[in-house]
Amino acid sequence: MPGFLNRLPKYWLFQAAGWGMFIVINIFFAITFDKLNPSMFGRLIVFVGIGISFSHLMRIVIRRSNILQRPLNQQIAGIIGVTVIFSVIVGIFESLFTSLFQLRNAQENLQSESEVIISNAFYCFVYFFIWNCIYFIYHYIDKNRKQQLDTLKLQALVKELELKTIKSHINPHFIFNALNSIRALIDENPSRARDAITELSNILRSSMQAENLETVTLERELNIVRDYLALEHIRFEDRLQVEYDIDEDTLDQPVPPMMLQTLVENAIKHGISRNLHGGVVRIISDYRDNNHELIVRNTGKLNGGINKDGFGLNSTANRLGLLYGGAAKFEIHDTEDNMVEARVIMPLHD
Repeated sequence: MPGFLNRLPKYWLFQAAGWGMFIVINIFFAITFDKLNPSMFGRLIVFVGIGISFSHLMRIVIRRSNILQRPLNQQIAGIIGVTVIFSVIVGIFESLFTSLFQLRNAQENLQSESEVIISNAFYCFVYFFIWNCIYFIYHYIDKNRKQQLDTLKLQALVKELELKTIKSHINPHFIFNALNSIRALIDENPSRARDAITELSNILRSSMQAENLETVTLERELNIVRDYLALEHIRFEDRLQVEYDIDEDTLDQPVPPMMLQTLVENAIKHGISRNLHGGVVRIISDYRDNNHELIVRNTGKLNGGINKDGFGLNSTANRLGLLYGGAAKFEIHDTEDNMVEARVIMPLHD
């Protein structure tokens, strides 16, 4: 028996419990006031049968009309409206059955048919209103509980995304390569080695600060990228050529921190480093169609090793979506001149 109850949907358990309690209460008062008779049992069976059938039908109407998915004021109005309609319908059916099976009491026999229907509808409204209130409160609490769980899951996902994004800002291999390059410069060119240490510290500091910033100005981001490329130039020397095509009016436009650095790092890692003769990294910032367009081009091809589904590129698309919704766009593709182009389009900031 317990196993059967566990398999029974909660809705039918509540229905059985509610209408069972209704039967017990009516029998208790019938015994208390000495009104327990076959006619009373007949009326009770008729009303409970009609009540279960029409309350279930009422639930179907509520669910199919999506009343509980609407704003709160519309939910309340919808619940009251459905309660009134079904109360009248059940009042009519109860009047019909009590007349058919001769279950009416002496007072009802003295009333007109319309008076009996109105009286039955009133009592039905009370019971159905209580039924709907319980149904509404249950779903309201359940929906809030699910929303809280979804919010907690979303917060955990955002924290995980933030952690991965922060970790991905600086590739550990880049740090090791930069340190090795600086070590080689200490004896050969001490002045350049000191500058390289400053450039590396700037990059690390910016990466740590990015955790608390949603956006930074393009000018600040470009400064970090210049430091990054200066360090990479130590390693690649003449194999790395850097070109800038920056509209100065775009320097104060906001961009996600370390986003440009991530795109440039991808260009170095999957483009320049895989090409025996190196290549070009070109950074472009301009206005186009009332948007801020940021482009990173590098020598190479997508099938040469860039992982379009990698975290660096995915995080770029995700961060743009979180900041700008559908107003921002990110795409990466091959161009006809043996280049790979990563293009970011963002709405203008007034």
